[in-house]
Amino acid sequence: MASPISVARFVEELEKLHKGMVGGGFKPGEYDQRLAKTIQELRERRIEGDRSEIAAALDACLKSGTITDSVRVHLQKRLDLD
Repeated sequence: MASPISVARFVEELEKLHKGMVGGGFKPGEYDQRLAKTIQELRERRIEGDRSEIAAALDACLKSGTITDSVRVHLQKRLDLD
């Protein structure tokens, strides 16, 4: 089994996705595909951290503009954090 993913690594992936979207590096629909792939990997490997740490990281990403509120809600549901 692969080792869990750290919260910091999770945030890095979200930042990469954001940069790709903002910078125009993605084709239409590619952001959604990459986000889904990231979520799948997180579900398979788990996140190293408790719910409060993950929620705080998502809040920070939302505040910085890395993710939107709808992406935050989606992540919470898909990762069973709500």
